[in-house]
Amino acid sequence: MRLRLIVAAAFFLFVTNGAQSAEIRLFASGAVKEAYLQLLPDFEKASGHRVNAAWSSTTDIRKRVAEGEAADLVILGDNGTQALIKEGKLVARTRAAFAKSAIYVAVRAGAPHPDISSADAVKRSVLAAKSIAYSGGASGTYIVTMLQKLGIYDAVRSKAVVAGPNVPVGGKLVTGEAELGFHQLSELIPVRGIDIIGPLPGEIQEITVFSGALHSAAKEPDAAAALAKFLLSPAATDILKKHGLEPASSN
Repeated sequence: MRLRLIVAAAFFLFVTNGAQSAEIRLFASGAVKEAYLQLLPDFEKASGHRVNAAWSSTTDIRKRVAEGEAADLVILGDNGTQALIKEGKLVARTRAAFAKSAIYVAVRAGAPHPDISSADAVKRSVLAAKSIAYSGGASGTYIVTMLQKLGIYDAVRSKAVVAGPNVPVGGKLVTGEAELGFHQLSELIPVRGIDIIGPLPGEIQEITVFSGALHSAAKEPDAAAALAKFLLSPAATDILKKHGLEPASSN
C-alpha cells in the first residue's frame, strides 16, 4: 500500500510539470485530518514538496477564507466550497469532491447504548439524554436542522454542547460534558474512551461531501494541483476507508 501511494504521488507530480520543490498551504476540514495525516508524508516523499496543513471546521474555514485568509488548496464541506467559489475565493474549474462521510452517534465508553434504530427512537433518546453534543461544523449544522425537523430543538437546545473548531465531539463525552454525541465517523474514530453506537438511521441520515478547489490567490497552484490529484487517486481509497471516509465518487 505504501509503495502504491508513493508511486501515485510521483506520477501525479510528473504529469503536472515536474516543478521545483514548493511549500503547499493546505486548509482542510478536520473530517479528513486523520486520513490525510497518513497520506501526506508519502506525497511529500515522492514529490519533494512540503505540505503545511491547517485543520478546522467547515464553518470556520468558510468564514476565514471569505475574510481573506489564503491557502493553495482548500477542502471543506461542499456547501462551503460552493459558497467560496461564488465569492471568487476558490477557482471553480479546479473543484473536486474528495471524500464523503456519514454522521454517527456515540456515548462515553461503557455507558448504556440508547436506541437509534429509527427517527422516532433517536428523538426519544435525545429527549431522554441529560446532555447532547455536536460540532460547530458541517455535521453540527445538519444536526440542528434534524432536531428542528423532529420538533425537539427548542426542548433540547439548553442541554446542547457545541464543540468548536478542532474540538472533537467525542472529547465532550469522555469528560462528561455530554451524554450523547453526534459527529462525522472519521472524527469519532480517533477518540479513545467512547463507544460508537452506529450511524443515524437512513431516514434522517446526512452524507456530507467534502470538496475543495485551488484558492484564487494560490502561490503554488501547480504543486497544489498535484496534491489534489494524489488525494483523489485510487491508491488513497483504502486509507480513506480506514479512517471512516468513502471516496466521494463511490455509491
